[in-house]
Amino acid sequence: MSRSSSGLVAGLTAAALAVVGFLAYQAQTSDSDQLGKPRTPQAVPSAQASGDPLHKSKNPQVVPADSGAGVRVVYSLSERRVWLVGAKGKLKRTFEVMPSTVTPRPGTYKVTSRSRSVAGSDGVQVEHVVRFTTIDEVSVGFSAAVDGSMASPDPERKTGGVRMKRADGNAVWTFATVDSKVVVIP
Repeated sequence: MSRSSSGLVAGLTAAALAVVGFLAYQAQTSDSDQLGKPRTPQAVPSAQASGDPLHKSKNPQVVPADSGAGVRVVYSLSERRVWLVGAKGKLKRTFEVMPSTVTPRPGTYKVTSRSRSVAGSDGVQVEHVVRFTTIDEVSVGFSAAVDGSMASPDPERKTGGVRMKRADGNAVWTFATVDSKVVVIP
């Protein structure tokens, strides 16, 4: 394949991915009248959840524009980042996270349950667990390992813990009570 053909293929691939992402976002937002109704989310393919450096935010201190409105927790799959957004869209805190192997589809969820301290689905002792969905019988939510680790999860295991540093876990625990809004974006 010549260099010009390689460049053309790369350009077309990037354009196709951008169109698919836009259509997914449009489908999500056109369903806004369904936001309060229960959904049955499915897992996102791991390539989509692993993050694409081309979609990194220019400034992680800015709340993503496509993340809705109101008080909410925003979780970006591609950026591996969480924003805690207060009243009037004011950023309270932002931090990086380590995604789980079971990943929710982009959409709006509500915190369904919380646990102060439990064993995670990977066997690691975790604290400040804030769950917002279940996929294939795996609870998905935010947590911090008691030992402070943020290791990549074993890809062979179905895990639902989106891990963060202990201080960040404490912030989510304080911020996101049951029924709090969680917005997952690509």
